[in-house]
Amino acid sequence: MELHIKIIGALLVALALMHYFFPKYFNWKEECRGMSPINRQMMYIHTFFIGLVVLLMGWLCLTSATELVNTPLGRRISLGMGIFWVARLYIQFFGYSSSLWRGKRFETTVHWLFTAVWVYLSVVFVMVFMGVNP
Repeated sequence: MELHIKIIGALLVALALMHYFFPKYFNWKEECRGMSPINRQMMYIHTFFIGLVVLLMGWLCLTSATELVNTPLGRRISLGMGIFWVARLYIQFFGYSSSLWRGKRFETTVHWLFTAVWVYLSVVFVMVFMGVNP
């Protein structure tokens, strides 16, 4: 399981770094122009902090895989991260409209790719919490 935790760490660091490009990729400068300053700033600030949390999760996984898998505290931390990623998996289907991706090749590919990542993260963290070590 330690190897899976380290793989997850690398994935999470990469995902965190991707947050840097969100404003430009999603054209937030134009899209958020009509928003009030507080809502526009919340978009940027919340994205920064989500990216930071994901980066810290990744760093923890890369540097402390042994502790996450083999200690009671590590397993409880893994449960927390498992809950986080199960919630993210749920949002993948019930928070976003399927009209955003269905029938669009690139968006559908990204949707299913990230669904697979959320499933992987959820399963590994829950398995670590349960003490399952295949």
